Amino acid sequence: MTEVISSAANPLIKRVRLLGDRRHRRREGAFVVRGVQPVWQAVEAGADIEVLIVAPDLLREPAAGMVARQEAGGVRVARLTGELFGRIADRDGPAGLAAIVRQRTARLADLAVRPSSVFVALHEVANPGNLGTIIRTAGAAGADGVILVGPSTDPFDPVAVKASMGAVFSVPITVAESAAEFLAWCKESGIAVAVASGSGSGSGSGSGTFWEASLPAPLAILLGSEGSGLPDDLLAAGDLRLRIPMTGTAESLNLAVAAGILLYETWRRFRHEGGANGQRTES
Repeated sequence: MTEVISSAANPLIKRVRLLGDRRHRRREGAFVVRGVQPVWQAVEAGADIEVLIVAPDLLREPAAGMVARQEAGGVRVARLTGELFGRIADRDGPAGLAAIVRQRTARLADLAVRPSSVFVALHEVANPGNLGTIIRTAGAAGADGVILVGPSTDPFDPVAVKASMGAVFSVPITVAESAAEFLAWCKESGIAVAVASGSGSGSGSGSGTFWEASLPAPLAILLGSEGSGLPDDLLAAGDLRLRIPMTGTAESLNLAVAAGILLYETWRRFRHEGGANGQRTES
């Protein structure tokens, strides 16, 4: 008879709770994914799943069938009572599916750089919700990777994983320990660096609004932290400066919104000009 875990003292339940802490995630190289859609996307992306955590009383088809197929293929499945699963869930009315997944990050040197590549780089991003949303948008807009520059929030934080809607499993994510490391990699790889700024002033080319700027390829779009933006030395290090035009009284945009605008306009331009992620369109 299949065991159904009912005690919060079970080692697996203790581990799920410990993985809520960033230091523990980093030490173990694993994180928790909650919800049917994120777990299913992890499976489809070929993520390294240690264990699927299931509440049979809560899980419905077709997710239950997917779990059965994974178990038949050798993936470990742990079954919990609905009451216990609710205690480790991140919301009311949980769907009964979670997983512990091994972390998978790339090194800068591992990122594939094509003539039409676009990367989004985030300097000291602090909000996991923003980071997860940017990873999701990067995947949707065909970016070739997300680069975290300097001390940043954890891309495997539960909030970031949830906001990414599964993109954390398919979009290459890497870390540059410092801005100097990131800039050196861009130079060695022939990647132009576009710095996002609230100001249109600057010595670099394309210092007007984003709509007027000429975008070279391959390109890395570098954005600053939610509060202070990019420091002056990084603004000066960019090959071009991009400013999103705004009207009204707002002084700035949410970081994830700004990243979305920049990524999608870059995608549109590169597609039209025969660049990244698409063929030249006919006029």
